This record gives sequence, structure tokens and C-alpha cells, in this order.
Amino acid sequence: MSKINDLIKEMCPNGVEFKKLEDCCNILDNKRKPISKGIREMGEYPYYGANGIQDYISDYIFDGKYVLVGEDGSVQTPNGTPIVNWAIGKIWVNNHAHIIEEIDGVSLRYLYHYLQIVDVKDLIHGNIPKLNQSNFRNIKIAVPPLEVQEEIVKILDKFGELEAELEAELEARKSQYEFWRGKLLNIENSNQQYITLGDIGKVCMCKRIMKNETSDSGDVPFYKIGTFGKQADAYISYNIFNDYKKRFSYPKKGEILVSCSGTIGRTVVFDGNDAYFQDSNIVWLGNDERRILNKFLYYFYQTSPWNISDGGTIKRLYNNQFISAKVPLYSLEEQKRIVSTLERFDKLINDISEGLPAEIELRKKQYEYYRNKLLNFEELYYE
Repeated sequence: MSKINDLIKEMCPNGVEFKKLEDCCNILDNKRKPISKGIREMGEYPYYGANGIQDYISDYIFDGKYVLVGEDGSVQTPNGTPIVNWAIGKIWVNNHAHIIEEIDGVSLRYLYHYLQIVDVKDLIHGNIPKLNQSNFRNIKIAVPPLEVQEEIVKILDKFGELEAELEAELEARKSQYEFWRGKLLNIENSNQQYITLGDIGKVCMCKRIMKNETSDSGDVPFYKIGTFGKQADAYISYNIFNDYKKRFSYPKKGEILVSCSGTIGRTVVFDGNDAYFQDSNIVWLGNDERRILNKFLYYFYQTSPWNISDGGTIKRLYNNQFISAKVPLYSLEEQKRIVSTLERFDKLINDISEGLPAEIELRKKQYEYYRNKLLNFEELYYE
């Protein structure tokens, strides 16, 4: 960091000139072409829209290095800054993303970093959010000497490289996790014993909740299939909850809730806190764990062992399909060993407080901190 501080003191001690974006790059928006999804031909070239790659198609209209900025639709981050993408090589861009290329005197990579700190909240208008041509072209950019730009890029890109390395490691670990999960839980050999889920217990579900029994706020969260494992879709009163919990099926702490519609096989370990779940779409196996551990089932369900029919517009896992799934039968000690192995992988790739996701998040915050610090220039005024 000492080098960049010395450069700034030497080359722009009193601030830097601010220019309109249109004076810092070539804007190529008039060369964009949208292609409707129905007539796109699949291929190897990225097809970009407002917030990144939408598809891969058989042709391209640009070949080089570009910065893309969302024009309409998904055009800003929660912080009010624009959606910015770096694109290189042969690409196609539709009319939902502005596209710019480099000119002499302003590093394109510098613009890529700088545009990510610009507040565009007041520039975006319309029922469908839009950053129009005029507002886009007039975005103010701090333009220090090229040598300063290049040193800033070198520093910020280093953070990006570290993050990319961690992302690659995370993908590798995910593949490794999936390999071992499949290997440990789907053994196919003549000596392996199996048991069906129906031999372990019965499929259970909560009593149906009617719409008029729910509200937007209340005592007990109610989860539908779309909000399963996330934020509650609605709420029910304690009176209904306590009555239904006493008279009908309700999961025990540690039992595994499974989605049976939409994204089939999504699993959540029930934590025992008060909650209610949509009948038939979210089920669990009533299991006393004498033969199969619930945590073993948690990982087993993720291997998608279901024989699901394709009938209907939305795929569904029916009870008879659920209970017919065959589970490899290990001793409880062996199940504990397998669970321990998979938990270590799981923590590494999913734990946002300790694993790789936590490290990636830290690198992102470091990048944002130094980006905001390095690009915070005073404007140079001439007397």
C-alpha cells in the first residue's frame, strides 16, 4: 500500500479530475442485439443480460475486453450501486446491459472497480427499474493518472484472485463431498444389506392448515414448500398450534424434514423450535433410530434415491415412492463414522462462520474495504 500512497502524493496530491463516463470509454450500446429465448441456438458463447450470463449460444457479436452494466430490470445491488460484470473474449450482449470498452488514458479494469462504488439510486427510474442512456453516460468518474489507476487495479485484482482461488477450492470440495457421500451411501455390491424406509418407520406430515387459519404475523411460523428451511411463509396462532400438535402428527427434535414437491429431497434437521409445516409437501419419517440414525438419513436423502414419476406439471414424491427407497444397512457405529466424515465436509463447504464460505466472505469484505478506500478521491478544482 505504501507504493500507491507515494504515487498519489506525487502525482495527484490535491485531488483528481472527475469526468463523465462517456469521456472515459467507448459506449457500444448501439451494437447490442437481443435474441428471444425461443430462437437462440445453444453453443459455447456467453449471452449476457442485465445481471450477467443468461445463456450460451452459437454466435457472438463482440470479441475483446468489456465492462457490462445493468440497464433495466436487475440493475442495482442492495447498496444502490450498479450491477457490473467483467466480460472477456467472444460474447453476445442483449439490450438490457450497457457495454463499454477501453480508450487511451483510462484503464477499463479501473472503470470496472470504480463503477461498483457509484451510487445510482437517484438515477434509476420507472416501474421496471432502468438506468437510461443519458444518466449512464453522465456518471461521474474520478480519473487519476494512468500509473495510479494501474497500481490500484493491481491491488484490487489481487483480492479478486484470492477470492477466485477460494471459490475454486470450494467447488472442488463440493465435488469431493458429493463423491464421498454417494460412495458411502449408495454401495452397490452383492454383500451389502439394504432396508427400505418403509421398514424403518412411517411417513408423517402435519395436519392441513387452511388459508383462513394463517396470517402475515403471529405466534408460530408456518412453512410452505417455497419457504422450507428459510423464512416463514405465514403464521398461525398458539391455540391452533397446540391443538394440532397434541392431536396430530408432529416431528420430534432431530427428525429430518423432506420436501416432496418442487425441489424434491431438500432436507432440514428439525431443531425442535415451535413451527408448523405444509402437509404432504413437507414430510418426515417417524423413526426411533434403533436401526438407522436420523443424521444418516439426512445425508442419505441428499443422494436423491427416489423413483419419481414424471406425471403432472410439478414433480411430486408420493408416500409409496418415499417408503420404497432402499437404504444401505450399516451398524450404528458405522453410521456414526460415516456421518462424522460427511459432517466435516459439510462444515467446510457450508458453514458461514468457519468454513470456506466464511473465508470467501472475509475476502469480499477486504476487497470492498480497500476498493472504497483506494477510490475515494477528492475532486481537483482549478482556480
